[in-house]
Amino acid sequence: MLLFTPGPTPVPERVRQVMAQPSLHHRTPEFTKIFKEARELLLDLLKTDDGVMFASTGTGAMEACVTNLCHKKALIVNAGKFGERFVKIAKAFGKEVVELRYDWDTAAKVEDVKNALIEHPDIDAFFIQICESAGGLRHPVEDIAAQIKAIDPDVTVVADGITAVGVEPIDVSNIDALIAGSQKALMLPPGLAMVGLSHHAMRKLGDGAGFYFNIASELKKQREGTTAYTAPTTLIIGLKEILTIMIKEIGLDEIYDQTDRRATATRVALEGLGLKLYPEKPANAMTAIYDEQAEEIRKIMKNRYGVNVAGGQDHLKGKLFRINHMGLIEPHEASWVVNAVEMALRDLGRREYEGLANKIFNEIYFEE
Repeated sequence: MLLFTPGPTPVPERVRQVMAQPSLHHRTPEFTKIFKEARELLLDLLKTDDGVMFASTGTGAMEACVTNLCHKKALIVNAGKFGERFVKIAKAFGKEVVELRYDWDTAAKVEDVKNALIEHPDIDAFFIQICESAGGLRHPVEDIAAQIKAIDPDVTVVADGITAVGVEPIDVSNIDALIAGSQKALMLPPGLAMVGLSHHAMRKLGDGAGFYFNIASELKKQREGTTAYTAPTTLIIGLKEILTIMIKEIGLDEIYDQTDRRATATRVALEGLGLKLYPEKPANAMTAIYDEQAEEIRKIMKNRYGVNVAGGQDHLKGKLFRINHMGLIEPHEASWVVNAVEMALRDLGRREYEGLANKIFNEIYFEE
């Protein structure tokens, strides 16, 4: 079975083998060395001034950013399940929230953010997804962040990059906190979250907030090569290995280029079959297709052709299927996925099979 859901993604065999070695105690010189190396590589990936890791899913890092970096009022873009999650976290901690709501296929507007900041000058933190994976949408985060800093450089910009980090280059010039998660483009099991931090964010931390998700206390320990509480040793060992592969052996530019070609080839191939892309601005992390028979297509792909893709959520349940592009994916596997979609459409009596999707995919992906 080919796993093509937008997280968890398949874990490379080499990384699985490294994580299968005998366990290390987290308070030993041996693990400290691994931790420092993994942390250095992580900062190379994030391109931020510093950063921390948490033994949690990405939601834990989202909570940490809300509790530590929003002191007054939060401005939050809600265009899907994960924008909605930022709203729920902020309200759970009693934060005052200004919410910018959009349809799940619609990107946030710079002008809307600008107007909200003018109307609410006490906003001190802004929260947005780079890729809102509920609909495969890419927000213009860099443009919005630049506008925010032009209006008020003291507003802290928090970008959820869980389905963007490792997928494409991200300009962090105006981003103060960049969130990542292990189970997406980093190709690890779930359970490790990361937050890249700017100097502005670190100044704002003070003594931090909360207990386990206190960024300030965790940052202090991690700069020393350890963690405030028990480290997820196996995942950090895996992180060091996968980042060695991505950064030192393959190169991030090459990974970004492969992912872009894979995403573009998939989108064009599926449009060639007459299918409709869902978001107005697709993210390279995944291709989201709107179709009234999405659930039937998914079932046929899984049960007959060995491809597991994700469906839609909430009002899009049964009307959306989402194909992952994150991670190290062989071209022949990606081309088989679009081929499986075409065969599923044939099985549903919607078109004759002619190998068109596979042809288009390969022509685009391997174009000089």
